[in-house]
Amino acid sequence: MYMIDKIKSFKVLVNSFEVNANYYEEDITNIFIPLLKRLTNMKKRKNGRLLVYLAASPGVGKSTLAAFLEIISKNIENTMEIQSIGIDGFHYDQEYIKNHKIIIDEKEVPMIEVKGCPETFNLSKLKSKIKVLKNESVNWPIYDRSLHDVVEDKILVTKDIVLIEGNWLLLNEDGWRELKDYCDYSIFIKADEAMLRDRLIQRKIKGGLSEEAATNFYEQSDSKNVKRVLNNSLNADLQLELLSNGKYKIRG
Repeated sequence: MYMIDKIKSFKVLVNSFEVNANYYEEDITNIFIPLLKRLTNMKKRKNGRLLVYLAASPGVGKSTLAAFLEIISKNIENTMEIQSIGIDGFHYDQEYIKNHKIIIDEKEVPMIEVKGCPETFNLSKLKSKIKVLKNESVNWPIYDRSLHDVVEDKILVTKDIVLIEGNWLLLNEDGWRELKDYCDYSIFIKADEAMLRDRLIQRKIKGGLSEEAATNFYEQSDSKNVKRVLNNSLNADLQLELLSNGKYKIRG
């Protein structure tokens, strides 16, 4: 006789859109709730705000998971509420991206063709904001997917535990790797590259692209970002793996 894993569904707001978040009850009980309790205990031992990074490749669902963790943190006994935010609001604005080029792999390419890669982010602005966030409440920008652009000062960050999610928070490259110095705890989610390819192509198709256009976009842009995150990220305090069935596994 086999046990059937129960899935719980939640509605969360991600980049100005409401999405369904589906997680296995076993993962909520054995991974996510213990994580929130660990962060609560860390905060009790620390003066000042606790900053947590959640990094993963495109397609993993890190924005959805961060929003989900914020929701359940409000309803678990003896757990402090967290506030989740992302780094996509630190993209250069759309007008800038449309009119600038960058050097990638020794080739000059229009920013608009590789939007989402580290070079299309304002890293100095992100660093400055995180430094202030360590000790003060700040206004935080978002990336609005309905506008396809940055909206400044959209969220007031006030909670004592702040979870920041993004592809590049643990990137092991010049300029980016220093970001880890500002966090108190880090999480990285690994996933199979082939699975991420399927998820990202399906995401684009749902967004209105043909299968051919979605596949071309993956090959020209998303695939490079997936490989860069998977192959060039710093070690995290908690390493998870997203499996093909949607379950999570704690790695070593």
